[in-house]
Amino acid sequence: MIQSLRSEATKTEDTFAQLQEIQESVRLAFLNCLLDFAGHLERSGGDLAQNRSSKGNLHLQNGYPHELQENYSDPVPGSVVDPHQQLLMVLSNIGYCKDELSRELYYKYRHIWLSRGRDEEDSDMQDLVMSFSGLEEKALEQYTFAKASLIRTAATNYLLDSGVQWGGAPAVKGVRDAAVELLHTLVAVHAEVFAACKPLLDKTLGVLVEGLIDTFLSLFHENKTKDLRSFDPNGFCQLMLELEYFETILNPHFTSDARESLKSLQGVLLEKATESVTETIETPSHHRRPTRGSEDALSDDRQQGMTVSPDDLIALAQQYSSELLQAELERTRINTACFVESIALDSVPESARAAYASFRGSMDSPSRNFRGNSQPVGSPGFSRQRRR
Repeated sequence: MIQSLRSEATKTEDTFAQLQEIQESVRLAFLNCLLDFAGHLERSGGDLAQNRSSKGNLHLQNGYPHELQENYSDPVPGSVVDPHQQLLMVLSNIGYCKDELSRELYYKYRHIWLSRGRDEEDSDMQDLVMSFSGLEEKALEQYTFAKASLIRTAATNYLLDSGVQWGGAPAVKGVRDAAVELLHTLVAVHAEVFAACKPLLDKTLGVLVEGLIDTFLSLFHENKTKDLRSFDPNGFCQLMLELEYFETILNPHFTSDARESLKSLQGVLLEKATESVTETIETPSHHRRPTRGSEDALSDDRQQGMTVSPDDLIALAQQYSSELLQAELERTRINTACFVESIALDSVPESARAAYASFRGSMDSPSRNFRGNSQPVGSPGFSRQRRR
């Protein structure tokens, strides 16, 4: 039919102009229909973010609210009522429209306005992709912002409320349960995103892992004159072991910024531990040495003759890591298997590959240098004028 209309339209200039006008109207209606749908998705995401903020007093554990049912009247059986999961559904729909639906529909109906040049056709698709990409970024930011607040709470519990006095810590015997509990928050996020919006899994976890390390740094600076004012060698080595544990497990999702933040964190912890050991040696009467059993003799032997040298503290931390990290990765791998099950060994640093293979089947840390250098949308509419 379109071909017949074109053939007839070529007979008179007025008819040809009218046909072009109709074709352009159809094209614009089609494109703006997709953008209207994008706007609807944007409003849905905004409403979910607004509702989530107004329900911020809900009790949450590992990223899952337990009283959501009370806030909904007779939800349809099987429907999604968790606002975080609903936001992921919006994200999934945005991604589907961006990557598949808009392209599929455009190429299905483009014959209606096929007389237009290829450059204009490419421009249409670029505009659609840019619009949906902007919405995707906005919705992802809303989701990661919500999860970041949960991760900060979990990090606070891990660092400040786990019962450890870092200035008089017990001997290092492995990764504490508090460290595994902290990772459970990210495991919950992994499960949510994997189920609802898998293409954005790596990006989401990259944002949250970077946020976790930045949160550690923030908590340290906020509490360096309070709960974190002192670190004895045990406290320092315990944290170094667990930071390396986190880095090993979360390695696929560490961004370059996250690695720089980790180096900064390791640097400030080393500085604080060196400072604390120096103060202990200079004023031994004020240092209360924790009582340990005979099973801690190795730890005691290590600390006899300890100096304030940062290199000695680093060597001690690396010794603990060499002795304990591999076994701890094996012991807890069922808790964190989701982070490594699909990662190719080729993407793992050479220094970590052997241990990583064992962990999959655990991976040594890609970074053993604790003294690394550190330095403390709206949717556009389409218009006729744009094309004339």
